[in-house]
Order: sequence, then C-alpha cells, then structure tokens
Amino acid sequence: MAATPALQVLTSNRLRDGAVVYWQAGAWVEYFKDADVFHDKPLADAALAAAMVFVKDRVVVNPYLFAVREEAGQIRAVEQREIIRCAGPSVRRDLGKQAKPSMEAFDVSI
Repeated sequence: MAATPALQVLTSNRLRDGAVVYWQAGAWVEYFKDADVFHDKPLADAALAAAMVFVKDRVVVNPYLFAVREEAGQIRAVEQREIIRCAGPSVRRDLGKQAKPSMEAFDVSI
C-alpha cells in the first residue's frame, strides 16, 4: 500500500457546468489558490466525507484528494493531470483560468 502524501487538496467537477472546483472550508471554490491544504490524513478524509453531501445533492461528481507539494512558499500539484486541471481547459487558452496573465490562479500560499 502506498504512503499517503503529506499534503493534499480535495477537488471535484461541478455538475452544472463541468468546472473543476476545490474544497475550501466546507464549500467549493473555482481556483486552486483558494483551496484548503490538508496536512494530515484524518482532516483530509473528513473533508472528503463532508464533500459526499454535495454528490448526493448533485452539485459535484467524484470528489477526490490529490497530492500537492510545497515549492518556494507555494503549493503545487504533483501529478500532471492535476497541473492541467488547475489551469482549465487546455484547448482554449483565451478563455477561463488560462486567460489570466499570471500564474496567480494556480498558486496556493502556505
């Protein structure tokens, strides 16, 4: 069994429009930089359990935790899939999160 990463973020997709969303204090937010970062497994698991209410209410689908790492005072996604999800649809750089002139939408300060 693989070791649980030290830092994790909870993500899902909003059913209304398919947007990638992140967990923050019991609600869903659109930007990775606003996401709660979980430093231990019990807190991460509790957030995942709380997020299941939103699945039942058909707000989001398939919430899951993913690994992040600290890099130069910021939190960054570890896996390529999550790096892409943080940036938004990769086919339209002129719209959505990728249209931002800086990487501020992707950074999470710790």
